[in-house]
Amino acid sequence: MLQPTDNQSPKSQFSSNPNFAPGKTLSSPVEQATIGRSLVIKGEVSGAESLYVDGRIEGIINIADNRVTVGRNGSVAANIIAREVVIMGKVQGNIQCSDRLDIRSEGSLTGDVVTQRISVEDGAILKGSVQVRAVEHKNEKQNTQGKPGVSEQAKTTTSEPRAAAVVAGNV
Repeated sequence: MLQPTDNQSPKSQFSSNPNFAPGKTLSSPVEQATIGRSLVIKGEVSGAESLYVDGRIEGIINIADNRVTVGRNGSVAANIIAREVVIMGKVQGNIQCSDRLDIRSEGSLTGDVVTQRISVEDGAILKGSVQVRAVEHKNEKQNTQGKPGVSEQAKTTTSEPRAAAVVAGNV
């Protein structure tokens, strides 16, 4: 029988080729945490990646910069703070979105909503108040926040000349 000598031991094709580099994927993988169907969480859930809930959460969900999706099997009894919320299951609690709330046809929400955009499909259930806010300009917030000596009156007077011009018919 032939046996390889020590210096000719079989190697994988990756280690024998020093120029080998794994191929790049076309799109970067989406980081998303998943709460499985049989999991129950009581307390605060927070993080810096998107969250998919197919189980049950009771308490607070704080995913301010990402999306929270409540799957068809998901049941949430919590206040939700997120950039975007998609509801396909059942949610009881208040929702604060910095971008968008989407309630799909099989979803139900009982609670108050503050968002910039909202979509409610036919068949969805929504019980509570809805407050749609205009898009905030980050530059305006940064210019007035944190400046010592800027009074509330000074903050509001920047828009008064334009409002007065509109009333006078000059714009």
